[in-house]
Amino acid sequence: MLLLWPHACQGTRIARLGGASLGRTGLALFTDGGKYVVARMDPGMTMMDRVYKHEVHVTAAAVDANGHANNVAYIQWMQDAAIHHARATGSTAIAESIGATWVVRTHRVEYLRPVFAGETIRVLTWVANFRKVQSLRKYKLVRAGDETVVAQAETDWVFVDAKTGRPRAIPDEIRNTFSIVSKEKEP
Repeated sequence: MLLLWPHACQGTRIARLGGASLGRTGLALFTDGGKYVVARMDPGMTMMDRVYKHEVHVTAAAVDANGHANNVAYIQWMQDAAIHHARATGSTAIAESIGATWVVRTHRVEYLRPVFAGETIRVLTWVANFRKVQSLRKYKLVRAGDETVVAQAETDWVFVDAKTGRPRAIPDEIRNTFSIVSKEKEP
């Protein structure tokens, strides 16, 4: 399954781009191939945020015939968390400005406990590494009510040209928007 990241980037921010922050305006400026791009920063994020937290309310629509959240719902929550994280760091705005996007190569999910309608799940996500054209993102899904880990997962993302779909090298401007979380520092 290939999933394209959406192209909307409203409310995003730029972090550590080798560019300039425009003070208290919440804007950041960077150059790419001689053009200047400005994006609004998310006030809830700082450059030191390594693990992004995204809350999901489990709806009845996510529940399958077995009476608990369907496996596909977990994948959607993971993708939503990854998209929100990328927007919050400014990565999405940069990718769009250079005509690139991310697609999924593989998902691996370990389901540990069932999740039911009415529960709130916290999706924790972080970038574990960058390679030439790929990046490994990890997830921990936690039931907010009792802090039980309900699933652990990872997605291998491939950076591609948005028009051709061909892989392309991940530029430093993208790499610098995320802090890598080593295995020892994972939540």
